[in-house]
Amino acid sequence: MSGHSKWSTIKHKKAAADAKRGKVFSKIAKEMTVAARQGGGDPAVNITLRTLVQKARGVNMPADNIDRAIKKGTGELDGAQMEEIMYEGYAPGGVALIVQVLTDNRNRSAAEVRHVFTKFNGNLAGQGSVSRSFNRKGLIQVDDTSIEEEALMEKALECGAEDLTHTDGVFEITTDPSEYHAILDGLQEKGVEIKDSELTLLPDTLMPITDATQARAFIRFTDALDELEDVQNVYSNADIADEVFDSIQESES
Repeated sequence: MSGHSKWSTIKHKKAAADAKRGKVFSKIAKEMTVAARQGGGDPAVNITLRTLVQKARGVNMPADNIDRAIKKGTGELDGAQMEEIMYEGYAPGGVALIVQVLTDNRNRSAAEVRHVFTKFNGNLAGQGSVSRSFNRKGLIQVDDTSIEEEALMEKALECGAEDLTHTDGVFEITTDPSEYHAILDGLQEKGVEIKDSELTLLPDTLMPITDATQARAFIRFTDALDELEDVQNVYSNADIADEVFDSIQESES
């Protein structure tokens, strides 16, 4: 899990930067629209929508934006129909990538994703060739200053969590996706302060990156994908070595 945790650190720092430009609002709004269309617009009943509303509030998304996104999903406001597409491929060096897209224009999304893969010398792969090596999991993050590890472990196990790891100031709790919402609610009922939570894809095995040049190229590649309007998430099996990750941070600070 260490590699995933390190990559989560990169993702969350980038999410903080995106929030300043409003891009994170657009991503969450799309997910809320789809969730409301599939499960209704009441967060009390639609657990997926409730989680997204909590995430939106956590990044200070305006209430009007939340309301509009939900109403587009329920049909109370006009909005384009979104479809989810998963693109699979490899970065140079064999790092596996899955790109989750929510789009109202499949052809546009395909062209943009293909362009980024070509620009950074990546290779798109056939459906299922990469995703078979990833598992869908619930991921719940807790700041390590808010609770002792032993106490959190006890509460997490009582709620039915699969595992707990500690990296870079954050406890990460993994769950079976079918139990994710129940465990999230259970932890909150036990007084655990949740930093972030999501349903995600975790790799079976990790691909080590020990070279700083390769690591920088990989981060630029995934940043370019993440900047695309229709891209919601980029998942990978990259395991950037701590010393390489730290050296990149130092050089960019």
